[in-house]
Parts: sequence; structure tokens; C-alpha cells
Amino acid sequence: MNEKVSNRPFDLLSDSIGKPVLVELKENTAVRGTLKAFDIHMNLVLEDAEKLVGGEPKNRYGKMLLRGDTVLLISP
Repeated sequence: MNEKVSNRPFDLLSDSIGKPVLVELKENTAVRGTLKAFDIHMNLVLEDAEKLVGGEPKNRYGKMLLRGDTVLLISP
């Protein structure tokens, strides 16, 4: 098993750069896209982003900046 263990939350995010993530936001909103960047405030930059409704893609946005105070969950 060569899987890297993430000891801190930012390690998990760093390991997810360039990979698809699912982000749950306030107001029962979900966004899926490729994580390109993040900062200490949990602001996220996604590429090929799309809003999900009922688990299905509804709107495509391309590049998207998500403000950290709206993020509830990030799943790699």
C-alpha cells in the first residue's frame, strides 16, 4: 500500500489539487469540479465546475471561485 496518509486538513486539499472534488455548500447546493487552488480561508478555485441538483448536473460554469464561508464539505 503506497497511499499517502494526510495528517492535516490542508494536506488532503493539497493532495486533491488537479483532481475532481465534490463541494457541498450552504443552501443545499452542491458543485463538482477540478480543484485548482485554495487558501487558508477555504476559498476554492474549481475548473470545469458544474452545479448539481439531485445529484445530476444542472448548470456548467467552467472556472468558479467559491467563497470559503459558504463551504460545508469537500469530498475528494
